Amino acid sequence: MIETVCQVELPVDETLKIKKNRLMPLKIGKKEDRKRISIVTGIHGDELEGQYICYEVIRRIKEKPELLNGIVDIYPAMNPLGIDSVTRGIPGFELDMNRIFPGDKKGAMTEYIANQILTDISGSDLCVDLHASNIYLMEVPQIRINQLHREKLLPFAKQMNVDFIWIHGANTVLESTLAYSLNDRGIPTLVVEAGVGMRITEEYGEQITDGLFYVMQKLGIWQGEEKKGRCPILSDQEDGVYYFNASQAGIFLPEAKHGAKLEKGELVGRIVNPLSGEVLSEVRTFHRGILFTIREYPVVEEGSLLGRLLVQDEKRNEKGKQRLGSERKDEK
Repeated sequence: MIETVCQVELPVDETLKIKKNRLMPLKIGKKEDRKRISIVTGIHGDELEGQYICYEVIRRIKEKPELLNGIVDIYPAMNPLGIDSVTRGIPGFELDMNRIFPGDKKGAMTEYIANQILTDISGSDLCVDLHASNIYLMEVPQIRINQLHREKLLPFAKQMNVDFIWIHGANTVLESTLAYSLNDRGIPTLVVEAGVGMRITEEYGEQITDGLFYVMQKLGIWQGEEKKGRCPILSDQEDGVYYFNASQAGIFLPEAKHGAKLEKGELVGRIVNPLSGEVLSEVRTFHRGILFTIREYPVVEEGSLLGRLLVQDEKRNEKGKQRLGSERKDEK
């Protein structure tokens, strides 16, 4: 059943509506006895990976509606203006929607919308906030958790069939996000990152959808016999993630496969000059680990992020988070 969460009047006789699709079990029972999961996406208009996941979750439930034993709320477009215009924020306001929660019922239009969304999701037994990367980077399916909510969220995260769980320190937490606001209200909320901006990666969509159905099974929302998926790698150390940055401008040509396990010294990619035909820089690993982020957009400036490596060395030569620059070929 498609419902309107909130609506506001826009100029030129237009109305902005935030909608959700509520899927209910066929069996009649007390609403308060049913578990509820909310699946949210589209907060950033240029992140489209969640659109496929919403479609696939609904499709699978409609295929076997008799297996649904709880409430599934699907919010595919939290920022419909952003999705329509393929912009990250809310067009016309130059606002990142994920920086205005919990909002204000009596505030400006954007604050009112944020408040109504938060109110509508409240009461869920679990919320999954689906994101993609930007247009520049490709991410393996992962869940990001802040240290403040680790104990509550980690059991759910391990069931989600992702490759990687990244636990951030409390000092990196943004209190104005939807996930923080919901977790602060006692509603367990997972932030999923996967794929690349402005694209849909069906392989990742299927993987995350499988994880959602497994979690729903564990919550008693879904009665299908879903199999447990991947056992994710967990990183909760400040020195566990290393960054590759461009030493100079050029065109980045990746060599390593996204998600690959790399040994120390392996080639990640090259920065080339298309005018002179020369290789300006070779980007190599300084540590053994898993390449969980790789640059998708080839044009780079000095300092541009090229990738992230989850370090798996038994002994690390340095402590703390280190940004790794690419090596210049002529400096070898």
